[in-house]
Amino acid sequence: MSDNFVKEITNMEDDFAQWFTDVVIKAELVDYTEVKGFIAYRPYGFAIWERIKEYEDTEFKKRGVQNIALPMLMPEHYLTTEKDHVEGFAPEVAWVTKGGEKELEEKLYIRPTSEPLFCRMYSKWLKSWRELPFLYNQWCNVLRWEKETRPILRSREFYWQEGHTIHATEQEAIELTLEMLDVYADTIENLLAIPVLKGKKTESEKFAGAVDTYTVETLMLDGRAIQAGTSHYLGQNFTKPFGVKFQNKEGKEEFAYHTSWGTSTRLLGALIMAHGDNRGLKIPPKVAPIQVVIVPVATNKEGVIEKATEIYNELKGYKDIRAELDLREQYSPGYKFNYWEMKGIPVRIEIGPRDIENGECVVVRRDTLEKMTVKLDELNETVVKLLDDIQQNMYNMCKEVRVKRTNVAHNMEEFEKEINENQGYIKAMWCGDPECEEKIHEITGAKSRCIPYEQEHIDDKCVVCGKQAKDMVVWGRQY
Repeated sequence: MSDNFVKEITNMEDDFAQWFTDVVIKAELVDYTEVKGFIAYRPYGFAIWERIKEYEDTEFKKRGVQNIALPMLMPEHYLTTEKDHVEGFAPEVAWVTKGGEKELEEKLYIRPTSEPLFCRMYSKWLKSWRELPFLYNQWCNVLRWEKETRPILRSREFYWQEGHTIHATEQEAIELTLEMLDVYADTIENLLAIPVLKGKKTESEKFAGAVDTYTVETLMLDGRAIQAGTSHYLGQNFTKPFGVKFQNKEGKEEFAYHTSWGTSTRLLGALIMAHGDNRGLKIPPKVAPIQVVIVPVATNKEGVIEKATEIYNELKGYKDIRAELDLREQYSPGYKFNYWEMKGIPVRIEIGPRDIENGECVVVRRDTLEKMTVKLDELNETVVKLLDDIQQNMYNMCKEVRVKRTNVAHNMEEFEKEINENQGYIKAMWCGDPECEEKIHEITGAKSRCIPYEQEHIDDKCVVCGKQAKDMVVWGRQY
């Protein structure tokens, strides 16, 4: 790859965080605006988000979830109605205090999340058990005034979906909570080709206002974790203070049981940091806005553009392949090769005069950079098989990273050694005391990622205090 082309990209081995920032800007996913912490999504970056959105939205609707839209502003008293909620979100809230030139009688806050507003509307709409469950979701932007910001990963405004459902029974609500976590795991593993760790958050790490929080965790190439999606069982913590009640089958009044669940544009960050390399992005074929790019070589030669166009049209019409034809005259083929590698396009097809004479073309796969010569009459089928192979290979490569970066610790000495020498997941036993959890964070910078569904018996004793262990917990540093 040309040194000139990548001179603005930091080597990931030198500074992984700066590599990430360089790539998202250079690959034209997002750009900075004049307001700190607020980014503009460029067409290519937003197209990836749209692919994720389409996939999840289809899965939601299969389960009877309906989309709605609620306002972004809420009155101040909504935030203070649920005590854990206000403690969790008040430091990140942005306020509206004036409308035009007039001071507002009550301050309004811009949604950091919408549990209070959903519950207020549910209290107006719900009358009888016959109407339950309410399975609603909204795709929207939210605002959290983060102290430290980073494009995509920690922007103050971000896009997400937030599902909020209410149910007649606790059991129904818990089942829905766990089912939506499975949807997220499916999205991340099958669409984004990133293996997930599923489990339950500890008390100190759960959502502000939740009874229980469940999570899908992902591990990046540098060994730091990203919480990729969460699903919360909220019980009646919001429905009681907001009066979400109904008449049950016996004619008695009771409060509904509540869930909320969400994924956001942080998934783009996970996609980049789980798969990329020093050439830029690697986008799994299923989520790639462009799966195949055709780059003609020696376009001044007769028939080259025509053949490239023919290949492009055939691919587009074959099994919904998303193809692009690069006919830009102002750039050399070498520049185009580098450009599309930077953008992470899974497959590149090169075609020139000699290739046409031989009835073949050169096909390059982005995941391994392997080149192969393919007969033109076999190209369509070859590309489809190649896209499937690349999708699976990217998942396997990501899983290998997780295996290599997962270690076990029986005591704090081992914990510190493992996380400092091979940053990643640490499996260790925990007694359940929040003080031990906090001590790990103070000493190593690692937090509990989750209490995994699949428990392992590593030791009888807590890794910190040596008392009787309660759970095996996976720990790690996070973004």
